[in-house]
Amino acid sequence: MAGLAFVYVLDQRGLVWTASRIIGLSIAAPSFVLLCLARIQLGKAFSLEAKASTLVTTGLYSRIRNPIYVFGAFTIAGVVTWMSRPWLFLMFAVIIPLQVYRTRKEGQVMEAAFGEAYREYKKKTWF
Repeated sequence: MAGLAFVYVLDQRGLVWTASRIIGLSIAAPSFVLLCLARIQLGKAFSLEAKASTLVTTGLYSRIRNPIYVFGAFTIAGVVTWMSRPWLFLMFAVIIPLQVYRTRKEGQVMEAAFGEAYREYKKKTWF
């Protein structure tokens, strides 16, 4: 899917590369790479539902508890900026509260499973 998006961006013959398109791509591309890296680093601990199989504390997870959510939001913001459709930022009115809710739920599951180790990890990381 990422490859298709990349080909789409490059295949826009006659597309005017405005400042907002350049800024949007400059945000979306590295954010998407970091999103993919976070998913890879999560490995088998990845789950669509909140469950605690492994406490991942290395790589991006050594600084950010939920890098998939963070870089996913930046990727969306970059794409919206690239599209020059500021009204699409209204998606964040739905996405951000859902992400906060999900991170709290995941945090409860992780704390129940890993106790003090998770609380110490939480003190050292952001979001």
